[in-house]
Amino acid sequence: MSVPVRTSIAARPREAAIRVMVCDDSVAIRGALTRILESDPDIVVAAKVENGQLAIDGIRAARADVVVLDIEMPVMDGLTALPLLLRADPGVRVIMASTLTTRGADIALRALRLGAADYVPKPSSIGTVGDDGFKRELIEKVKGLARLRRRQAQPSRPQTPIALRPAPLLPPRLLAVGSSTGGPQALFNLVQGLGRGVHVPVVLTQHMPATFTPILADHLNRLGAMPCTEARDGETLAPGRIYLAPGDRHLLIEGGRGGLRTRLTTDPPENFCRPSVDPMLRSATAACDGRVLVAMLTGMGHDGLAGTKAVIEAGGAAIGQDEASSVVWGMPGAIARAGLCHAVLPLPKIAPKLLDMLKGAHP
Repeated sequence: MSVPVRTSIAARPREAAIRVMVCDDSVAIRGALTRILESDPDIVVAAKVENGQLAIDGIRAARADVVVLDIEMPVMDGLTALPLLLRADPGVRVIMASTLTTRGADIALRALRLGAADYVPKPSSIGTVGDDGFKRELIEKVKGLARLRRRQAQPSRPQTPIALRPAPLLPPRLLAVGSSTGGPQALFNLVQGLGRGVHVPVVLTQHMPATFTPILADHLNRLGAMPCTEARDGETLAPGRIYLAPGDRHLLIEGGRGGLRTRLTTDPPENFCRPSVDPMLRSATAACDGRVLVAMLTGMGHDGLAGTKAVIEAGGAAIGQDEASSVVWGMPGAIARAGLCHAVLPLPKIAPKLLDMLKGAHP
C-alpha cells in the first residue's frame, strides 16, 4: 500500500514547514490529529498511515521531522516500529501516543528509554481529542521537537550571554528538580548522570497525569542509580533517594527535629499545574533555610520561576538547562533570563555540575 505524501501546501514555505507523519490505525483519530496539527500554520501533516510497517516504508518519502506514533496497531505496533523508524531516519523525533492507562503509561515510558523523544496521553474517545489541553500539548511537543532536530542539524550559533550568579556560601541540604515538556527523557539522562553520588534528598516535580507518575518513578528507579519512589504524605526524606510528586498532588517540604519530610496537598493548581514546581520550591526554601539547589529542566511556561527566586533570595543556587538541548526553553529560560542561574548548561553537563556543587553537602 502506498503512503500518501503531501506535495503542496498553500501559503506555507515548503522548507520552513514542520513536517509530521501521523501513524494510527483509526481513520477518525488520524483525521482528528491532522486537523489539530494543521490548525497551526507552521505544521503540515506530510503523511498519514495506519500501522508501523507503513510508517517505516514511508518515512524517507515523507521527510518527516516528527512522527506521532500510536502504540497498539495491527500488522506492526508502535513499540516494534520505533527502533526501525529510528534506524531508517536517525534524526526523526518520535512522539508516542499513549492511552491514559497504567499499561499505556508503562509502554510509553519504555519507548522513551528505547529512543522515543516524548509522549502524549491520548484522550479515551474521539470526542475528547479536540480538547484544548490535548491540542496545546500536542502542538507544543511537535514544534519543540522539530526545532530541536533542526537546531542539532545546523552549526551552533553564538548564544546571547546570560548573567550568572556566584556560587552560594553554604552547601545545599536538598536537590530540587523541576521539568515539564520533554522532561521524562531529560530526567533519564540526569538521573543516570548523577548515579549514586548525591548525598542529600532529591525532590522532583514533573508535570504529568496521575496515571503516569508511579510508572515514571518505577522507570527512574530501574536505571540503577538513586532509588526513586512516588512521594507519600508525611514520610521523612532520606539522603540519596528521589521523591517524585504524584500526579494531581503538590509536593511540599516541611522541616522539623526529625529532619525534612513530605506533605502532599490538593491545593489549587499553580501556573495551571498540579503538581507545580513553585510550591515545592517555596516550601523547600523555608524548610531548608534557603539551602536548596535547583535544577530546572526543559518545559513550557514559567512554573518554577517564583519558587527559584525565593531559593536564590534565601541563599540557594539554581542550574538551568540551555535552550539548544531543551525541547521547550520555557521553565529554564524563565529563570535564566531573570538572572537566577549559577550556570546554564546543555543537558549532559548538568549532572556533573550538580555533583560538583553538592560536594560536602549533607541533609
